[in-house]
Amino acid sequence: MAGDIFHFRAPPEYYQLWKQSVEDPEKFWAEIAEKSSDDIHWFKKWDKAFLWEYPKFRWFLGGLTNTGYNCVDNKLRYKNKPAYIYENPERGISRTITYGQLFDLVKKYSAALRGSGVGKGDRVLLYMPNCIESAALLQACARIGAIPTCVFAGFSPKALADRIELTEPKLIFTQDFSVRRGKLINLKNNVDSALELLPPQITSKLKLVVERAIPEEELLMTQGRDILFEEFEKKAASQDDSFVQLEANDPLLIMCTSGTTAKPKPVVHVQGGFQIWIYWTAKWIYGIKPDDVIFNTSDIGWIVGQSYIIFAPLLTGCTSILFDGIPDYPRQDVWWEIMEKHKASLFWTSPTGARVLRRLGVEHAKKHNLSSLERVVCAGEVLNPEVWSWLHHEVFGGKVPVIDHMWQTEVPGAMFGYPYHNLPPIKPGSAGFPLPGVDPEIIDDRTGQACELGKKGVLALRKPVPGMTPTLWKDPERYTREYWEARPYTMKKYFTGDSAQIDADGYIFFAGRADEVIKIAAHRIGTVEIESSLISHPAVAEAGVCGIPDELRGEVAVAFIVLKRGYSPSEELKKELTNHVRKTMGPIVVFGGIGFVNILPKTRSGKIMRRVMKKLWMGEELGDLSTIEEGASVDEIKDVISNLKKI
Repeated sequence: MAGDIFHFRAPPEYYQLWKQSVEDPEKFWAEIAEKSSDDIHWFKKWDKAFLWEYPKFRWFLGGLTNTGYNCVDNKLRYKNKPAYIYENPERGISRTITYGQLFDLVKKYSAALRGSGVGKGDRVLLYMPNCIESAALLQACARIGAIPTCVFAGFSPKALADRIELTEPKLIFTQDFSVRRGKLINLKNNVDSALELLPPQITSKLKLVVERAIPEEELLMTQGRDILFEEFEKKAASQDDSFVQLEANDPLLIMCTSGTTAKPKPVVHVQGGFQIWIYWTAKWIYGIKPDDVIFNTSDIGWIVGQSYIIFAPLLTGCTSILFDGIPDYPRQDVWWEIMEKHKASLFWTSPTGARVLRRLGVEHAKKHNLSSLERVVCAGEVLNPEVWSWLHHEVFGGKVPVIDHMWQTEVPGAMFGYPYHNLPPIKPGSAGFPLPGVDPEIIDDRTGQACELGKKGVLALRKPVPGMTPTLWKDPERYTREYWEARPYTMKKYFTGDSAQIDADGYIFFAGRADEVIKIAAHRIGTVEIESSLISHPAVAEAGVCGIPDELRGEVAVAFIVLKRGYSPSEELKKELTNHVRKTMGPIVVFGGIGFVNILPKTRSGKIMRRVMKKLWMGEELGDLSTIEEGASVDEIKDVISNLKKI
C-alpha cells in the first residue's frame, strides 16, 4: 500500500469519484454540498469548504445551517408521509407520526425547551428508549442549538453518572419504566441512583423530566427537581418556537463512547460536516431515496441510531422505524414481522443481530413476505462470512445484496463500504472500499512503515473527512493525543485503533481492534479471523476469542463458544473445532483452550468484550463493567476458565 495514491478495483466511475475527493478535498466537498442543497439548506454559503491547521480542522467555515431545520421544517413537502413509525411489540404499541405532525411537535418541544431555560450551547441528556418523543426532542435540540447527548437506556447508574458528569446537562429526560421480556425496568430509579453518585455542583443545576409510559406503576418524584413530561410541554406557552441559524462548526450532539477502564470519551459532532457526511455516505452505500422505509434495529443511545434512525432518514425524506424491543420477544420472528408489516425497503442491523437471527432459524424469515426489501446493511463489527452467506443465500435466495461496511462513533457514517448503485463483487468478510474522502494507510506497528498488500497492520487515515469529530467535549488535548498522536508511527494521521489488511484488489478486511491482535509464534492473527473460522462450523452460533501468554509461542488463542440448538458440549467437539480452524486457517492457530458458554460478554451495543475475557484469564482487575449487557456472562466465563486451567 505504500505510495502516494491508493489503487483499488472498484467500478471506474466510483474510483474516479474517490480519487477526486482525496486529490482536492476542498473542491470536492464544496461541489458535493451544493448538489445536496435541496435537502440540506444553507442560510449562508460557507466562506471556505475546508481548513486544516493541524491539529484543528474545520469544514464549511462561515456557512450557516441547521440540522433540525433540514430534517423537519425543510421537509414539509412530505407533510403527509410518515416520518417515524414507533413499534413496541412487547407492549402491543404501534404509532405513526407524519412529517407535518412532526413539524408541529418539534416546534412545541423547541418552545418548551426554551421555556425550561435551555438555549444555544446548553446540554440536554436523554436516558430514554427509541420512541417518537425522544426523536422529536433530538430534532428540537438541533433546531434551537442545544446540544443533546443520548445514553442507552440500559446502562447502569454508574455509566449514566459518568456521562452526566462529562456533559453537565441542564435537563435530563427519562421514561418511568421500560419492559423487557415481561420484566419492568425502572429507568427513573436508575437516574435517581446516578444523581446520588454526583457532586451537588452538578446535580443542583439540573431538572429531570419524566415521561409516563406505564402510569399504573408507582413513581417516586423529587420535589423541586423532577417534573412530568406534561408539565414540560406546558412550558411551551408564549415561548419562541423558531429555529436558529448555526455556524457549520457549532456542536450538534455529544456521543460518549464506552470503555472498560477509562472514563468515556465525549465525542462532539458538528452541524455542517455531520449532515453532509451522513447524507452522502447513505446515498453512496445504501442508495437511500425518499420512498425508502428504513428498519434500523439500533438504538438512539449509539451513533448508528443518531445517524441512521434520527437524522439521515429525515434529511433524505425517508420513513424511519423506531423499534423498542428485542429480536426474539414476544415472538421469535418479530423483526421479520415488522419488515413485512411496514414494507421495509432497507434492513439495517449489526452482525450480532444477524447472528441472533441465524441462531433462531431461517424458518422465521420464510413465514413472511419480504419482497419489499431491496438491500440489507450491517456494521458494528465484522460480518462473519458464514453469517453473510446465511443472510444472502438462505434468507434472500441471492436476490438481495447484503452489504457490510465499517465506521466509528467518531466518524458517523460509512468509512468503508460497497457503492450500492454501482455494486462491485462482494467479498464476504470484507468491508469493501474506502468512501470518498477516506484516504487509508495500513501501517506496520513494528516498523512504522506502510504495509504491503495482504499484510496486517494498524489502519490510519491521512486526512480528516467532513463527518469526523473535530474534538472531545472540553478536552481538545485528549482528542489530539488519542486520535492524531496516538502512536509514534501515526503522528499527524487519524488513528482508528483497528487492525486491518488490504488485498490485491483493494478490498479491506478488518481483524479486530489493534490491541486485540494475537501474535502466535510471530504470526499476527486477528481475533475476528479465528471467530469467523469457528462460526463457519455447523455447531457454532457465536464465538469470542482472545490471546493469552504462552511460554513457547508468545501467545495462543482461547475461544469461548455459544452452540446452536441441537448441539452439546463435548471433548470430541473441542477437537473437531480445533481441527476445523486448522483446516480453514492453517496450523498457525494454536489454542490454549476452548470452552462452551451460554452467552458471551458483550457491550450493550453488541460488541464482544474480548479484553474482559483476557483479563478474566489473567486474573486482572476488570475495571468498569457498567456497559456490559449481561453481568452473568462474566461469571460463566470465570467458571469456564477455572475448569480449563485444571486440565
